[in-house]
Amino acid sequence: MAIDPPLPQGAGYGVVVGLGFAFAAGMILTTYLLKRYQNENITSEEFSTAGRSVKTGLIASAVVSSWTWAATLLQSSSVAYKYGVSGPFWYASGATVQIILFATIAIELKKRAPEAHTFLEVVRARFGPIGHVVFMCFGLFTNILVTAMLLTGGSAVVNALTGMHSVAACFLLPLGVVIYTLFGGIRATFLTDYVHTVVILVIILVFAFSTYATSSDLGSPGKVYDLLKEASASHPVSGNAEGSYLTMRSKEGAIFFAIAASPAAALPGYVLGGIAWFAIPWLCATTMGLTALALESNPSFPTYPNRMDPADVSAGLTLPYAAVALLGKGGAVASLLLIFMAVTSASSAELIAVSSIGTYDVYKTYINPQATGRQLIFVSHSCVIGYGLVLAGFSVGLYYAGVSMGYLYLLMGVIISSAVIPATLTLMWSRLNLLAAALSPVLGLACSLIAWLVTTSKKFDGVISVTTSGSNDPMLAGNVVALLSPLLFVPVLTFIGGPANYDWESMKNIRRVDDDEDGIVNETAIARSESSQEGEKTIDESSTVTALARASKIARILTVFMAVSFLVLWPMPMYGSKYVFSKRFFTGWVVVGIIWIWVSTLLVGLYPIWEGRHDLANVAKGIFADLSGSGSAAKTARMRRGSVVVDGRAEQITEEVAVESKKFDE
Repeated sequence: MAIDPPLPQGAGYGVVVGLGFAFAAGMILTTYLLKRYQNENITSEEFSTAGRSVKTGLIASAVVSSWTWAATLLQSSSVAYKYGVSGPFWYASGATVQIILFATIAIELKKRAPEAHTFLEVVRARFGPIGHVVFMCFGLFTNILVTAMLLTGGSAVVNALTGMHSVAACFLLPLGVVIYTLFGGIRATFLTDYVHTVVILVIILVFAFSTYATSSDLGSPGKVYDLLKEASASHPVSGNAEGSYLTMRSKEGAIFFAIAASPAAALPGYVLGGIAWFAIPWLCATTMGLTALALESNPSFPTYPNRMDPADVSAGLTLPYAAVALLGKGGAVASLLLIFMAVTSASSAELIAVSSIGTYDVYKTYINPQATGRQLIFVSHSCVIGYGLVLAGFSVGLYYAGVSMGYLYLLMGVIISSAVIPATLTLMWSRLNLLAAALSPVLGLACSLIAWLVTTSKKFDGVISVTTSGSNDPMLAGNVVALLSPLLFVPVLTFIGGPANYDWESMKNIRRVDDDEDGIVNETAIARSESSQEGEKTIDESSTVTALARASKIARILTVFMAVSFLVLWPMPMYGSKYVFSKRFFTGWVVVGIIWIWVSTLLVGLYPIWEGRHDLANVAKGIFADLSGSGSAAKTARMRRGSVVVDGRAEQITEEVAVESKKFDE
C-alpha cells in the first residue's frame, strides 16, 4: 500500500547527491593530506591494499561498516517484525560467527600468501587457470548480489521516505562512492567506513533511547512488552511458542537462521569487528522491528489502520515506517541517513573487491602480465566506474521485475554457498585436488538450483514466481543443499582424481607490484626497499612466523568458543524450553543490547582515534605549520615516517607483513 512520503523529494536528492559529494570531497582532501603530511601516494599497491599498513581499530571499524549492509538494518528489522525477538538474535549470531570464522581464514591466507592482493590469486597459484576461473565466477556472483541488494534496499527506502524515484536512487546512490573510491582506493573505504560506522551507531542509539526511554507512545521496555503481548493476542505468529513475539522458540525464525547462517562471502573478518558488529543488527532490529509491531495500531504508524503489506516488509520498509511512527519527520531523516551510510559504506567495499578482481585476476593475469603500476591503476579506476554503472542498471532491472532486497538476501546463499567449503579447504587442506576444487562448487550450484525450484514447484502446485520462490521453505532447501553438497562432492572427487600433496610454496611466490618503473613510488616505498635489502639484519622472519602461528591458534580457539556461545549455549536453552519472555527478562534483554552497543562504540568509534593519535597529531602539526607559513612540518613528517621504515621498527614490520596477527598481539 502506497503512503505519502514524510519528506520532500529534495531531501532525498540532498542526501543521496549532496552528502555523497560531501564524502567524495572529504576523501579527496584526506588523500591530499595523507600525501602531503604522511607521504602516502596512490600506487597500485596502495590502491588495492592500503600499503598493508591499516591498524587494528580501523580494520575493526571497516569490518563493522562493510558488514552493515542495507540488509543488516532493514532485513533484520523485518524478521523481528515477522517472528519477534528470535529474528534479530538469529540474524546477528549467525553472521557474527561467520565474521569470526573468517579471522581464521584471513590469518591462514597471510601465512600461505603474505603478498597476495585477492583470494583468487591464491587459488590460481594452487590450481591454475581452471580453478581460478571457477572461483572468480563465484566471487563476482557474490559481489553482484551484495551490491544489487544494497541498491534495491536503499532505493526502496529513499523512495518510501522522500518520493524520489527508485531508478534515480539506484544510479545516484553509488555516485559519490565511485568518486571517493577512485581517489583513495581501499584506504578511502577504511577511512569513510569509520565515519559511516560512527554515524550508524549514533542513530541506532537515538532509536533505542527513544523507544525504551523517551517516547511518549512507548518510553520503556515494559510499555513495549505490553504492546507486544497485545500484538501476540491479536495476530499470533504461527510456529512460535504460544504464538508470541517474545520467545526464541520460533519455527520460521529457526528456518530463517538456517538460511542466513550460510556463509555468504569469503570476506576477511576480524574478531574485534565481529564482536562489535553483533549489537548492531541485534539491538537495531529488536528496537525497530518490535517498535513497528508495538505502534502498528497507533495512528502515527504510516499504514494505520492496516498492517504492513508483505511486499513492503520484504522491501525492508519496517525500519523506516517504525522510525516515522516513533519520531515523525525526525525519524524519517534519521532513517534516510542510516540507510545512506549503510549502502554507501558497503558499496565501497564491493567496488574495491570487483576492481581488484578485474585488475589482478583478469587484466594482469590473462591480458597484460607485464602491466606497470600506472596501467594497473588505470584499469582499477575503469573497473570501479564500469561496475558502478552496470550494477546501477542491473538494480533498475530488478526493481521493474519486482525483485526486492529480501528476496536477494535469501537467494544469495543458494547461488554462492557451494563455493564456501572448497574455498576454505584451498587454504586449510593440502590433499584437495583440482578436480574437487573446480567441480564441487559447480555441481553444488546445480544441485542447489534444482532443490530450490523443485521445492517451489512442489509446495505451490507448479507455480514458480518471485513470490513463491522467495518463500522460506524453497530458499531453505536451496541454501542447505548449496552449503552441504560439497561435503559429498569433495571427498568423492578427491578420491577419483587422487589426493594432492600440495606444499604451499606456489602461494608464497605471489609478489606485489613494483611501481618504481613508473616513477610514482614514494619515499616510504624506497625506504622499504632499502630495508628489505638488509633482510636478516632488520626482520626476524622466525618471529613473524611464530606470531602468525600464535594468531592462527588463537583465532581457531575463538571461532569455536564464539560459535558454541552464540549458537548453542545462549539460544538453545530458551528454544528448547519454549520460554516466553517475562517483562523483567525482556527488560534485561534490552539492557544487555544497549550496553553491548556502547561497547561497540568504544571499540570501533574511539579506539581507532586513540590508535591513530600520532598520525593525527602529525597531520595537525603539518597543517598548522603550513598555515603559519613555516612549511617545514610536511618535510619533517616525511623524514620521520621514512626513518621508521629504514630502522625496521617492529610496529611497521608487523603492520606490513602480518596485519591480521597484530590485532591479537595488541
